[in-house]
Amino acid sequence: MVILGIDPGYAIVGWGVIEYKGVTFRPVAFGAITTEAHTDFNLRLKQIYDDTVELLQHSKPDAVSIEKLYFNTNTTTAIYVAEARGVILLAAQQAGVPVYEYTPLQVKTAVTGYGKALKPQVMEMTRRLLHLKEVPKPDDTADALAIAITHTQAAGTNLRDYMMKRGIK
Repeated sequence: MVILGIDPGYAIVGWGVIEYKGVTFRPVAFGAITTEAHTDFNLRLKQIYDDTVELLQHSKPDAVSIEKLYFNTNTTTAIYVAEARGVILLAAQQAGVPVYEYTPLQVKTAVTGYGKALKPQVMEMTRRLLHLKEVPKPDDTADALAIAITHTQAAGTNLRDYMMKRGIK
């Protein structure tokens, strides 16, 4: 199964594609979509959408795994991230790829086994699980890979059912 993990944002959208077979992970590709500060926000959204469409076409994922939004302070930032997340979800919907959403707590638990793990712990476990020499940069890229890993761990029965229906082992 090929999973595209996405850490949504409007300045940086982290993404990571992994292949999951049985109990093993293999990183396929990872990086970030970046938009320039002081650019018209609508143009930033268009760039995120266009780059996501291209990413979906090239990676051909079986699933998109994306982080649910969680903000408790800056509502303006939350709105901008939500709008960016919206164009990402639209691109996945138009590509016909199912989307699965995970909270930061679910990501921490799936990757480290501990829901209160610190960000460096999550990043290091992601590096180890994917057998990478170093933690990918920017941090949003490492987060996206962790979100992709989360789908393989947290989807549970639904993932197994999906894989069984498609004959994926």
